[in-house]
Amino acid sequence: MSPPDAVSPVPRGSAARKAPPEVTTMVRLISDTWAQAEPYLPEMSQTFYGLLFTLAPDTRELFPINVEVRRGKLMRAIARVVQMVDRPDDLVPFLTQLGRDYRKFAVETRHYEAIGTAMLAALREQLGEAWTPDVERAWAEGYTIVARSMQEAAASDPSPALLSATVTDHRRLSWDLALVRIEPDAQVSYRAGQYVSVEIPQRPRLWRYLSPANAPREDGSLEFHVRAVDGGWVSRAIVSHTQPGDIWHLGPPLGRLSIDRGAGRDVLMIAGGTGSAPLRALVDDLARWGKNPNVTMFFGGRTADDLYELDSLRALESVNPWFTVVPVVESGGGITGAEQGTLAEVVTKRGAWPDHDVLVSGSPQMIKATVSRLLVSGTSLDQIAYDPFTLD
Repeated sequence: MSPPDAVSPVPRGSAARKAPPEVTTMVRLISDTWAQAEPYLPEMSQTFYGLLFTLAPDTRELFPINVEVRRGKLMRAIARVVQMVDRPDDLVPFLTQLGRDYRKFAVETRHYEAIGTAMLAALREQLGEAWTPDVERAWAEGYTIVARSMQEAAASDPSPALLSATVTDHRRLSWDLALVRIEPDAQVSYRAGQYVSVEIPQRPRLWRYLSPANAPREDGSLEFHVRAVDGGWVSRAIVSHTQPGDIWHLGPPLGRLSIDRGAGRDVLMIAGGTGSAPLRALVDDLARWGKNPNVTMFFGGRTADDLYELDSLRALESVNPWFTVVPVVESGGGITGAEQGTLAEVVTKRGAWPDHDVLVSGSPQMIKATVSRLLVSGTSLDQIAYDPFTLD
């Protein structure tokens, strides 16, 4: 039930607004006290869940049977989001999407209130004398801003909160990678580059975000490329146990990755492993048009085996003169024309990519490393776009 345990979206196209001094002070208090409390997250989580399930017993149904699977993710996610209240250009779009997505849980106002109360109680118990009236006020106000924004977004969204879909194809591409195709029971209002939350029958109540690798199709089908990750309850179940006929549940489409065909700017895509999926969907969508901006995609991984989608991307390259794919591997060989190094190293070796829109997709670690290196190389922040993403 937590937002993606990753990085927050970067705004593009406008300067960030400056927060009022009182908001900056509030966030400083929140950040400082969270730094003191976070090392004791297991103890705080026990207090948090115990009080939450007492205040609102029906919230127990929103979580996995084994709550320990969460390992403090909900508290950590709330804290991270609350610390963004002085960055409205980042926070507002993020909370809008999060509020829309949470409709699938049938979350009510009283649930938000119970979560906030439990969060503050857990912090108060751990911080002791450091929990001053000013600190309590800061956390309460910060959480209220977050909860109100999510509720307003949820109330204003007319689309279905939840859809069902049938698995029609499941293929192992390698021992830890699978292609899954699903057919939703109703049309998904999906835009190329977006992602959706999914729940599978093998792991009830464990929702995970996946990016379709295709543009919208007439038959409404969606294709996912899923790699099993270490400790990944859902990804491993999808790769090893999903089969045709399984019924998946889908939340509403989310995400802001897109290409403005009329902007007159070329596009740089940086894709790590299965992070190629949303970018491939965008290329798939562009292929409908005769004239497009020039698109260069750097597709990378640790070894050649990680570039599972390279043949498909090269097939798209062969029939679309505006599209170029550059394979990148960190070690080993086996791929003709591949460049050696990390994606961040290879991309920034070519400069700052002025006059380009830059789209980055991959693991949280890859996104952070790549965006940081781009900024150091001189790429402007408002050129770069990425969505939050979670490993599992």
